[in-house]
Amino acid sequence: MTAALANIGPVMLVGAGKMGVALARGWLDAGLPPNNLVIVHPRPGDALLELAQDYGLTLSSQASGLTPNLLVVGVKPQVMDDVLESLAPVIAPHTLVVSIAAGIDLARLADKAGTQRVVRTMPNTPVQVRKGITGVVPGSQVTAEDRVWIDALFSASGLVVWLDEEAQLDALTAVSGSGPAYVFHMVEALAAAGKRQGLPDAIAEQLARGTVIGAAALMDAGSLSPTLLRENVTSPKGATAAGLAVLMGESGLTDLMDRTVSATRQRTEELGRS
Repeated sequence: MTAALANIGPVMLVGAGKMGVALARGWLDAGLPPNNLVIVHPRPGDALLELAQDYGLTLSSQASGLTPNLLVVGVKPQVMDDVLESLAPVIAPHTLVVSIAAGIDLARLADKAGTQRVVRTMPNTPVQVRKGITGVVPGSQVTAEDRVWIDALFSASGLVVWLDEEAQLDALTAVSGSGPAYVFHMVEALAAAGKRQGLPDAIAEQLARGTVIGAAALMDAGSLSPTLLRENVTSPKGATAAGLAVLMGESGLTDLMDRTVSATRQRTEELGRS
């Protein structure tokens, strides 16, 4: 049990899709008392209903009747302004407002929430299996105690990375926030290549999936850098070296990934302006 979570006081989560449900389950498993968590969601899905049943949670279609210490807002960027304005009755001077939406900057959060006690975060989908990573940038009135609370909440589902500059959060979103999708597509592409080489569909998919899972586990198990791990599996003039000559060549993976991350960041910034 995390002492900070046990003593954090009322937490309200507004918007509980897959990410919100995964975060909430992590908080509860790490020691947040169920009676200290209120979830606001107008149309609860099966995963949220199951969570509520598992922990005896209070679900509500609208925020009312509680002034939380932490207000975590997990709605889509396109509706963030309206949602924050509707939450004005539950935001007190001591309430810390935490956004998990992409692109909405601190100034806009503070303006719509009516408080300077705001925090931007960007968790990624592996929080569902406690292997997530969450980038955090604090507003000007976030205290040392607030940081302890944020660390406790998000470390329940993986790593927490504090950023010095707000602009870095859009870059982080493009790398780790969207990054799992890039990896999943790489598995799809590797499986498709295996099929074109004559492997049965099911085996090609099993090999591609297992290879990425195994490589990630190997990287996670030790302290060797990705570069050294790559070099360790690459014999000079061998088969792997022949493949890497293509992957690392001109307009190869490095260039493709740079363009991918750049496109993602650009769209993140657009969402923040919409």
